[in-house]
Amino acid sequence: MLVADRLIKNFGSHRAVDDISFTLERGEVLGFLGPNGAGKTTTMRMLAGCLEPDGGSASIAGYDCVAQRLEAQSRLGFLPEGAPAYPAMTPRGFVRFGLRARGFAADAVNRATGLAIERTRLGEAADQPIGTLSKGFKRRAALAAAIAHDPAVLVLDEPTDGLDPNQKDGVRNLIREMAHEKAIIISTHILEEVPAVCSRAMIVARGKILFDGSPKTLAEQGQDHTVESAFRDLTLERPQTRESVV
Repeated sequence: MLVADRLIKNFGSHRAVDDISFTLERGEVLGFLGPNGAGKTTTMRMLAGCLEPDGGSASIAGYDCVAQRLEAQSRLGFLPEGAPAYPAMTPRGFVRFGLRARGFAADAVNRATGLAIERTRLGEAADQPIGTLSKGFKRRAALAAAIAHDPAVLVLDEPTDGLDPNQKDGVRNLIREMAHEKAIIISTHILEEVPAVCSRAMIVARGKILFDGSPKTLAEQGQDHTVESAFRDLTLERPQTRESVV
């Protein structure tokens, strides 16, 4: 469902993403981990078609993210870093806006909006201006917009950031509900979140993949529940790939 093939992205003289390759199948939930500046968000933005790679390619459901951008994006749900949304809109209006932009008919817009609002548990906040909502409700509004069109692939950048424990559990349950029918990438800084929802874990640092394997193996390497501990002994000279740890 998703292919990253030797992705490279430079910002001036700085190489943010350095030859990253992986595939993701339907039914997989990939936990994408790494410290700030590791290249996670840049990689996700290239997968979403928001950035064009300087080398390599990416595809969603068989459609190239650059050459066939609209086809790829129509099959993708993307929650960007910071969960941006129009502050004057309500979450309900924001979701409806996204669906109409995707060409949904009026009756389909109503059905899909109602389901997305229900699944993200927005409640009465669904009809309040986004600019007046807490960080957690803003993130849920953006998540509702990302899943409303029932995409085959989800790319979620810090989907539980700013949520209280009950809200985090709700988002994790939603991801588990969707996992069997979608390919999902979740970036996070919280190791304990990976075994809770993910079937696979990947660590990126300095633009390279250092680890690609099972959440169980990753947890054993990071007993203090920090990403830094998980790859403290991993170096760019000694990368661990999925094949070497599973």
